Amino acid sequence: MIDKKLREEKLKMWRDNLKELEKQLKVINEKKGAAAQEGDLSENAAYTLAIEDAETTRVRIEEIKKIIRDLETGK
Repeated sequence: MIDKKLREEKLKMWRDNLKELEKQLKVINEKKGAAAQEGDLSENAAYTLAIEDAETTRVRIEEIKKIIRDLETGK
């Protein structure tokens, strides 16, 4: 079991990471929207890449949220 101070430090670090990833996801979604304006999505590499980046980022956000929940509950 980690002490309270260390837990708080870890929570802050993970919350900061979460905020950064949420900002990155917003930028990725903006890029996806811009790429979608470029025409045929089936041949649009920028759009495909943005979708893949968004999914990877969303998965990472969920992983970090679980880490934060575990730290908050003392697991």
